[in-house]
Amino acid sequence: NIKTTAAPMIEKSGDLAAILTNLSEGDILFIDEIHRLSPAIEEVLYPAMEDYRLDIIIGSGPAAQTIKIDLPKFTLIGATTRAGMLSNPLRDRFGMQFRLEFYKDSELALILQKAALKLNKTCEEKAALEIAKRSRSTPRIALRLLKRVRDFADVNDEEIITEKRANEALNSLGVNELGFDAMDLRYLELLTAAKQKPIGLASIAAALSEDENTIEDVIEPYLLANGYIERTAKGRIASAKSYSA
Repeated sequence: NIKTTAAPMIEKSGDLAAILTNLSEGDILFIDEIHRLSPAIEEVLYPAMEDYRLDIIIGSGPAAQTIKIDLPKFTLIGATTRAGMLSNPLRDRFGMQFRLEFYKDSELALILQKAALKLNKTCEEKAALEIAKRSRSTPRIALRLLKRVRDFADVNDEEIITEKRANEALNSLGVNELGFDAMDLRYLELLTAAKQKPIGLASIAAALSEDENTIEDVIEPYLLANGYIERTAKGRIASAKSYSA
């Protein structure tokens, strides 16, 4: 059995204790955005990871007592896009650590063709590749774009999603051939206009009227991974590649 949750949903140590005590032998517990666990909740997790034990403190002050509850053997999987925000004690307790790469366009195209069938559509391979190419190598974005392309096909009473229809829909949505939307292009325009002068994150956020976390978590990862921007100690700079975007 796989039980899934997200760190923001675990607000108190009691929330985590309830999840752990409901696990069965051999279960897998998946925690998304694990970097957002508070230090107090991490402390509850440590003995569970090391000794399959839950330490619960009852009472407070001199009268406080610790009750130890044995847990079944389980596997914990944590996912994060901000590995640097994990505390060292938590990160070091994971026996294995993996860094996942972006999906290839061909892999996303297969996902899209299968998803199209669930939407009662047939998606041509070239159409699926076109959507994949513009989805920033992210399945979640690819599936969102597929649904919008499906809407265009529905309006035109088409059962098959063609490359032509996909291009029309994506262009109408403002997603270009590189997968950049209006915000990405504004970000790149800001950096290229600076002509290799570094711009700090706070300045970028102010110029774009956007939250710093959104810029770091949504806009920048794809641009960094594909070499469009560079991060330096003084700020962000546009790479030579970004001038042709």
